[in-house]
Amino acid sequence: MNNKTLIIAEAGVNHNGSLEIAKEMINAAVEAGADAVKFQTFRAEQFVSKYAQKAEYQNKATGVDESQLEMIKKLELDATAHRILIAYCKKKNIRFISSPFDFESIDLLNELGLEIFKIPSGEITNLPYLRKIGILKKKLIISTGMADWGEVGAALDVLTRAGTKLKDVTVLHCNTEYPTPVEDVNLKAMLTIKSSFPEVHVGYSDHTLGIEIPIAAVAMGASVIEKHFTLDRNMAGPDHQASLEPGELKAMIEAIRNIEKALGDGIKGPSPSELKNRPIARKSIVAARDIRKGDPFTEENLAVKRPGTGISPMSWDEIIGQVAQKDYEEDELI
Repeated sequence: MNNKTLIIAEAGVNHNGSLEIAKEMINAAVEAGADAVKFQTFRAEQFVSKYAQKAEYQNKATGVDESQLEMIKKLELDATAHRILIAYCKKKNIRFISSPFDFESIDLLNELGLEIFKIPSGEITNLPYLRKIGILKKKLIISTGMADWGEVGAALDVLTRAGTKLKDVTVLHCNTEYPTPVEDVNLKAMLTIKSSFPEVHVGYSDHTLGIEIPIAAVAMGASVIEKHFTLDRNMAGPDHQASLEPGELKAMIEAIRNIEKALGDGIKGPSPSELKNRPIARKSIVAARDIRKGDPFTEENLAVKRPGTGISPMSWDEIIGQVAQKDYEEDELI
């Protein structure tokens, strides 16, 4: 990415199981300027049991009458849909990424040639799952919502023992609450991850309302930003209400690109745009009053005033005591 932040527009399951809505979401991600659009790949029966309860935010969004399995089942995209969406992303020049939630889905994404695998937060303690992905030796992005420091390290250990190199892993700090309260974000944990595991890249997966937190994460060094989006927050489904709408997604991406420009190269020096102002804003040594040729320069007959086109006031001590080689009028540059 040439040191630019990889911005992933998280479509997730906000397509509501519709291939046409999924395509519209790809269009919206492209229009917003995202680098990648991410979906979720799963077979509901393979990763959710019939006894699994829904999260509180899911009950609020979809009601309590259906189980988590019933809710998830309606949001599946089959293999044919994946092939269509991958081709559509290629046509639109945006990267297709997906999070597999079960073994069959890992195999499907591998068969489809995905170069980057995204490991969702819920799988960070799933040793067989991590081992199966690690063996593939792919570029990996792993979210760490709900995890502590030890669990992050254990997951990375499983992946590397299976064959994945740490340099190919990006660890995303994350909070798995929808929406995440600002006071629970703890962005500094991203820096802790980087200091603890210096070989990995770090980033941030955001579930807060608004766009300011991911922008701050970029300023702190995130190399990847992931953010949920939807075509309309009022649509039915579990994740819409905690997602950005297309205009907000575009505003976030524009702000992040501006932050990247503003971060610069870290070398302190005048920028090309401000050089023209240096002679105007800085000062020079001038005559405080009329000075005649042969008079010594003193603290009484010299002053420091704009413009900065003469001798710098930093040379004040060198000028004091020297003899005037010509006549000077008040305010004339020495």
